[in-house]
Amino acid sequence: MDFKKHLENAWNNTLQFIVPVILLTLVQLVVITFSLGILAPVTTAGYMQSLLLAIREGRAPQIGDLFSEMRLFLPLFIFGFLAFLITILGFAMLILPGIAIAGFLVFATIYMMPLMSDKKMGLIDALKESWSMATKSPVSNQLIVMILYMVIVALGGSIAVAVLVTQPLATFFILSVYEERLNGEQSATPPPTPPKIEQEERDA
Repeated sequence: MDFKKHLENAWNNTLQFIVPVILLTLVQLVVITFSLGILAPVTTAGYMQSLLLAIREGRAPQIGDLFSEMRLFLPLFIFGFLAFLITILGFAMLILPGIAIAGFLVFATIYMMPLMSDKKMGLIDALKESWSMATKSPVSNQLIVMILYMVIVALGGSIAVAVLVTQPLATFFILSVYEERLNGEQSATPPPTPPKIEQEERDA
């Protein structure tokens, strides 16, 4: 996997749509804050779909995109709540188990939301497909993707204003990898075998 290419794609897309993505990120943070985090999962799905359309169609992200995947509210809310509980239990035992659980969740579900919004998959199918995409050989590629993603997000978290740039940058990065994995799997599907020509027809 060409990590440099994906980082460059993410950076170029962030710069190309810098004003819309900053506004989109700012509004999402406000919505998450005032909803006490309840709308975080579903607006993240809308956020990712908006940036995916920017990559594919060159369409500038719009504020309304945040609420474009409201049909996913219930499954994403339930999943987010369960993931939160599991992570808290991990940290309640010890710091390392908590970190391990959080890391595993990021690794296993990193493509779940785009699969649900882009491919209209249900929660369980999206989880299975995300795991399949994440564990595609070599797994070390996915580990590096996860580390790069978390580093970018952590940089934004360390400086309040920086999150307005690092969040779309990290999302564009993940979506760039998502597109490669998605297209790779589609291209890996062998074409249909043409019907065999009977020997007598070949002789004719």
